[in-house]
Amino acid sequence: MTNDDTDVIPVVPPREETDEHTGVWWWMSRIVSYTLLAAMVLILLATVVVPRVTGSTPYTVLTQSMEPTYPPGSLIVVRPVDPSELAIGTPITYQIRSGEPEVVTHRIVATRQSGAGELTFVTRGDNNGADDENPVQVGQIRGEVWYSVPYMGYVNNWLNGEQRKITVAVIVIGLFGYALVMFVGAGVDRYRSRKEQAR
Repeated sequence: MTNDDTDVIPVVPPREETDEHTGVWWWMSRIVSYTLLAAMVLILLATVVVPRVTGSTPYTVLTQSMEPTYPPGSLIVVRPVDPSELAIGTPITYQIRSGEPEVVTHRIVATRQSGAGELTFVTRGDNNGADDENPVQVGQIRGEVWYSVPYMGYVNNWLNGEQRKITVAVIVIGLFGYALVMFVGAGVDRYRSRKEQAR
């Protein structure tokens, strides 16, 4: 009869670690969600925040006169400018008739100065074959085109007044909510990971 004092230590087979954050589908969903989030933020900045902060005005291009630079449906953001700084080649937005709300955006092709020192601008649409009939007076100019966003003019036309405020508020709340969910999700994942390592 033999006495065996050796302790038998049960061997627990290693647990298969299934990391749900390494699959192709997980990475694809993350890339798509972050891309959409970035796109929404950029659109919100370009169409609402930047114009409001800088005192610029968004307009929608409705005609083909400035194609291909600004096709119909483009959103153009027009910033105030000192008329004396305007040069040939600059696209400007101006009142069609002085004192009336209707505006057009065409490019400066020449400048003129009267004997009395009054400055006027000759304009033409990029897609037009002739200069505009009437020179543009300084008082008609609303500003120069700062930048444009393709197709966003349709959204700008749809969003007016209260509708714009509500939509912007919903987008901002949605973005903050999404960021909060992502932040909390990352915290929960970190907590689970530490708990697993502690076992």
